[in-house]
Amino acid sequence: MSLVLLANRAPLRATADGWAPAIGGLATALLPVLNAQGGAWVAMREPDDEAPLRQAYPKDDPRFTVHRVVLDAAAFEGYYQGMANRVLWPLAHYLIEHTEPDRAFYEAYKTANRQFAEAALAAAPEGAHFWVHDYHLMLVPALLRQARPDARIGHFWHVPWPAPEVLRILPSARSLVRGMLGADLVGFHTAGYAENFREAARDLLGAVIEGERVRWENRTVCVEAHPIGIDVAEFEALGAAAETARLASVVREEAGVERLIVGVDRLDYTKGLLSRLAAFERFLQEHPEWHRRVTLFQVATPSRTGIPAYDQLKREVDETVGRINGQYAEGTWVPVRYRYRAYGAEELAALYRAADVALITPLRDGMNLVAHEFVATDDDGVLILSELTGAADYLTGAVLVNPYDTDGLIHALHTALTMPEEERRQRLAMMKAAVRRLEVHAWAERFLESLDERPRPSGDGEAAALPALAIPPPA
Repeated sequence: MSLVLLANRAPLRATADGWAPAIGGLATALLPVLNAQGGAWVAMREPDDEAPLRQAYPKDDPRFTVHRVVLDAAAFEGYYQGMANRVLWPLAHYLIEHTEPDRAFYEAYKTANRQFAEAALAAAPEGAHFWVHDYHLMLVPALLRQARPDARIGHFWHVPWPAPEVLRILPSARSLVRGMLGADLVGFHTAGYAENFREAARDLLGAVIEGERVRWENRTVCVEAHPIGIDVAEFEALGAAAETARLASVVREEAGVERLIVGVDRLDYTKGLLSRLAAFERFLQEHPEWHRRVTLFQVATPSRTGIPAYDQLKREVDETVGRINGQYAEGTWVPVRYRYRAYGAEELAALYRAADVALITPLRDGMNLVAHEFVATDDDGVLILSELTGAADYLTGAVLVNPYDTDGLIHALHTALTMPEEERRQRLAMMKAAVRRLEVHAWAERFLESLDERPRPSGDGEAAALPALAIPPPA
């Protein structure tokens, strides 16, 4: 069985030694699948990117081909910077104040989704399965279904799926749900997200819910929870490496404190950085006994620069860190060590090993794999985790908090910093078992096995050109 994957980002990166697999993300999970089964990966090529349009990989013994969809500056701005980043991303995370439902964004999104679908159809041999990923490509399953009625089509959604009353804010909501219902199997991280999707199909389109299935236009779409994880073996090996232990000692020595709290996030308004910093500032105010004894080491990876909301967030975080350090720093003690840059896996592993507490408090998150990475790497730390993440459904043993509750965050910090060693190790052992169960390669296998179990749709299997009006306008 050949597999055609569709995702916004390509799985390869250019290095000084040639092309190599991308680090982390979907590439980690799905490149082994493509290597084993063969097929294609359809991805975006950004303006000014010179990556090849067709790229067989590996070069010496090709197992699959990357097909890149060319987007000019205007298309990239409307489809990606607009609809994906300024409409769907904030809405999925319940941050309505950041949502900008511009009709021009949706028109660019429709065009880009058609380009992806056409590229996938051109790349797909007879009998290929299609696996579409995330909020960038919601219309693609229906387009593929129109051209290949008998194909097996899966869609995995990597971020939260909001409640129907939030989703219906979008003028294009009905069309987007129709697009996803072109799939045979739609996967989410949690049962709650899956239920929200089924209810959206019922409330917005009049579809019929039958358990985990949605009946729509004489078809049955299975909607299931398929929680994703990380490459556990990689992070466990990093955590056990002597070099990681050495680097962790360096981090501890430079911080010069009894307890080190670590936060690792993209600089994104969904990650709750300002709320976290405000809680840490209040913690220092209310617990002066921790002055000179604890430091927050916060990594913020640059993200979506050039979008006004993100540029404003950076300014506010910079100002908040400066205010805290200006008020509380004493001698060589720096309360907040803030790093605005990307960290590699080895550096992150050292931070995780150095940490006594991981502080992961997004305002909303589909899963949050940083939590998984910390658990797999560390050996005696405490995880403080937002209850509004998908990971909170699975990581029993974390200290769960509401990221909007400053008093609760302060209490959780004090609890974590004073937790007895035996309790820390018991909690971490429970979480390690959960992280191993959710391992990323097993996730991919489970999803594809479930897709294979779907009844084959009716149809003659003949590929057809996409009709002129493949996507109906919003109702």
